[in-house]
Amino acid sequence: MADLTHLDANGKARMVDVGGKAETRRVAIAEGRIRMGAAALTAIRDGDVPKGDVLAAARIAGIMGAKKVGDLIPLCHPLALDAVSVDFTFDEDGLRARASASLTGRTGVEMEALTAVSLALLTIYDMAKAIDKGMVIEDVRLIEKHGGKSGSWYAE
Repeated sequence: MADLTHLDANGKARMVDVGGKAETRRVAIAEGRIRMGAAALTAIRDGDVPKGDVLAAARIAGIMGAKKVGDLIPLCHPLALDAVSVDFTFDEDGLRARASASLTGRTGVEMEALTAVSLALLTIYDMAKAIDKGMVIEDVRLIEKHGGKSGSWYAE
């Protein structure tokens, strides 16, 4: 169990002590998508969703979510993020969300980027569910990270 950083020698959950780690510039980028029918996609693209500007609300939700990861995910450190961005692109049958989180610190920001994408996609669902309850959130994943002891990593 010594290889699992969130478990102590007795197998009990613990928060990892990052106090001795060097501060480095850390960046993580995550993405995901939401599939939907043509009516919902057109309404979002044209700004005709009754609840308002879907992408503006989703962007804010993603940024706010990234800032709250320490409260949402057990054993994650609360981080003073330098920046979070959430952007969207339209696909033929839905939307793709991409989030970037960064800081200079002792622990990575992968969970912050993944949470930003997840909450952005959930917000899109919430705002457009009156048009399409069958939307599917999928393919949420880390696509790249930089910094820290392990350096850079890219999804295949």
